[in-house]
Amino acid sequence: MTKHPLFTAFRHVLFAGLIGMAMMGQAHAKADPHGAPDKFVLDAANEALDVLKKDPSLKSGNLAAVNKAVDTYILPYVDFNKTTRLAAGRYWRQANADQQRRLADAFRGTLVRTYSGALANVDANTTITMLPFRGDASASDVVVSSTITRPSGNPVRADYRLEKTAQGWKIYDINVEDIWLIQNYRNQFAQEIQRSGIEGLIKALNQRNQ
Repeated sequence: MTKHPLFTAFRHVLFAGLIGMAMMGQAHAKADPHGAPDKFVLDAANEALDVLKKDPSLKSGNLAAVNKAVDTYILPYVDFNKTTRLAAGRYWRQANADQQRRLADAFRGTLVRTYSGALANVDANTTITMLPFRGDASASDVVVSSTITRPSGNPVRADYRLEKTAQGWKIYDINVEDIWLIQNYRNQFAQEIQRSGIEGLIKALNQRNQ
């Protein structure tokens, strides 16, 4: 599958942004999905960083540990089906229910692999700072922005797109260094589907996940 020309740089900072979307820890206030969207992201991010700094199996990229963390701490706060649907674009409607389920599973596996490959970039001094929220907190779809800082590198800008649902805020897209996750993968998905169809895309993702 053809990669976005900035994919290599993207994957090195993606974990810091995505893990900050939803993981839960012990040292900070519990993230409240019914509260202000920027505070929800900040609390979740700070707790995530605490967990990461304390769990060497996550930092080492242990896939079993990363998968468990994703299932337990990320998926409850993320509308992953929406992320997959938007990444697939118009081709999502061409897939049957079984293909949609398998595509979402394969895409999840791809992102987990990305997380595990980027963990080493988060160290004990990594911090996240929210930028002033300039949207309408009463809106049902908002973007909040943050800066992720590591002593070993330049600050990284990460934006989170959230939708208000019956369960509270759900994050469904992230922008790291001007690369939106959905747009990046939409281009890749479209190219693969045009070559080999939905089944070909699912196969390509699963091969990447091995």
